[in-house]
Amino acid sequence: MSYADTIYALSSGKGRAGVSVIRLSGPRTGAVILKLTQKKALPAPREAQLCWFVEPDTGVRLDRGLLLYFLGPKSFTGEDVAEFHIHGGRAVITGFLAALSKLQGLRSAQPGEFTRRAFDNGKMDLTAAEGLADLINAETEAQRRQALRLMDGRLADLYEGWRSEIISAMAYLEADIDFADEEIPSDVADQAGPMVKALTHKIEQHIGDGFKGERIR
Repeated sequence: MSYADTIYALSSGKGRAGVSVIRLSGPRTGAVILKLTQKKALPAPREAQLCWFVEPDTGVRLDRGLLLYFLGPKSFTGEDVAEFHIHGGRAVITGFLAALSKLQGLRSAQPGEFTRRAFDNGKMDLTAAEGLADLINAETEAQRRQALRLMDGRLADLYEGWRSEIISAMAYLEADIDFADEEIPSDVADQAGPMVKALTHKIEQHIGDGFKGERIR
């Protein structure tokens, strides 16, 4: 999915810190990098570059920090993405965000919007998105491990396997209906029954763990 606007946000959380990260994603990412760095060419993708960032209209320096450029679709969101690693003082962050707000075609990201774009562009599925949210909110080691299991795709693979089994069972039933007048085995529909029963047992085992995952959360 292609979005017309470019979004930005403080990704490292509020409060004073040695380093803060401001993330940018969308079609104007490259143009914004050139405006903030006053350079004529974009940096090499996926290579950190130390540079000065300036206020585009006045050329006044905002801060000196690291710039990372990710060329879509090889990025978190699947779009062109930039990360500005700047000093985490309140005035530095406020000034940087104010400079971005003045640029045409940019807007502040809504909560979860970077993840939403990653999902819409096929960079993660719903279970991975859920795992990411859990990882961000994890407070215990058990919560951290569970979140990583969601993110690594194992649960998605399990669900996809179930989906394939359902499709196979449906194929037997549809064949019995669609080709009833043709020479097919008379017991073709009967083969769906054991498949559905076995799948039902798998699902019941999966959800019948006493909601262990919910207790960990």
